Amino acid sequence: MGTKTDITLYTASTPNGIKIPILLAELGLDYKLHHIQIRENEQKQPWYLEINPNGRIPAITDKWTDGNVIRVFESGAVLDYLVDRYDNDNKVSYPKDSREYWEVKSWLMWQIGGLGPMQGQLEHFRRYATTKIEYGINRYDNETRRLYQTMETHLAKSPSGFLVGDRLTIADIACWGWVANHDSDGVPLDGFPHLEKWLNKLLERPAFEKGRHVPNRHTAFDK
Repeated sequence: MGTKTDITLYTASTPNGIKIPILLAELGLDYKLHHIQIRENEQKQPWYLEINPNGRIPAITDKWTDGNVIRVFESGAVLDYLVDRYDNDNKVSYPKDSREYWEVKSWLMWQIGGLGPMQGQLEHFRRYATTKIEYGINRYDNETRRLYQTMETHLAKSPSGFLVGDRLTIADIACWGWVANHDSDGVPLDGFPHLEKWLNKLLERPAFEKGRHVPNRHTAFDK
């Protein structure tokens, strides 16, 4: 049994969607789950737009200190909220007066503004576009590889094998689901040995094994 909370998680099995259940598992927090049915456009229903006006996953609701409900949407904001409110012992975070705190913020913003959108576009053009547009595929393939190289170079210098300091943080959690999709998105990790080691290192953590299968079984490593 984990720590009881009033959190309800609204998510689906996507690289962004699995970030939150992984973090909740790392923090040992209990929560209620609502599996958003993306293919049925449940995320566009009026009730859900009251939680996330942008109609995307993930999002959470929780009880604020005044007893009223608070909504938090966008994966980066949810990750930030959960560690700020519930990680009092800095299990997967750093104190706010530390250099590492801002390093985590920097990598989190890097993922949200770079890795996620670029690999997401690659996934669209390579796997789902009805018309194969080579320019789009090549552009986003090259950009995804460039971003992987950024992580590779950084991880090669990391004594711990994590992105920031001596521990797992939300920077790692934010990036993991995207890199886990490398094979299906057509970006092999040949030439990225430190990135591949990081990917597998996190996969061995019990919380990743638990959280990545919420709400559906995570199939990125199936052969």
